[in-house]
Amino acid sequence: MDCKEFQNELPELVLNPGTLPSTAAVAHMKVCPPCMEEYVSFQETFRALDAWEAPEPTRYFDQKLAVRLREEQAAPRMGWLERLTTSLQLNTGRNFRPMIAGALALALVVGGGSVVGANSFQSAQVPQASATLEDLQILDRNDQALQQLDRLQQADDDGGAPTPSDASPVDGPTS
Repeated sequence: MDCKEFQNELPELVLNPGTLPSTAAVAHMKVCPPCMEEYVSFQETFRALDAWEAPEPTRYFDQKLAVRLREEQAAPRMGWLERLTTSLQLNTGRNFRPMIAGALALALVVGGGSVVGANSFQSAQVPQASATLEDLQILDRNDQALQQLDRLQQADDDGGAPTPSDASPVDGPTS
């Protein structure tokens, strides 16, 4: 038997004094002084607890308790803010652990989502402008195209066909 097995068997040995320890437990206590000291310490503690007697209440205990109960019942009810502050002051924190864990999980999700969103925002391409807007920007930048359009419009207004020099194709936008 090792110390871990002995620790598992120790509550049974101490809480049931009528049962004799197993031979393996006795053999382990003989070779392991710390386990023997712990067994003896537990026995002494339980003997002291068995010898302790609770004090008798005073003869006015019931009357004092009744008066205090009536005072509490007659006291004005606390508002929700007072109850909240009282519970926060007297609380051990166990009631808030699930709420705190949920808040931290939410913060992680939101924080992780914002990091992912920021990374995708940085790598996102600039949205393309519409074809009409691109054409207008090209026309604004290209004086030659504007001149050719003016010549074509004048030829249309005159009723004549454009001259070959007027109808030369545009090589493309020049920036």
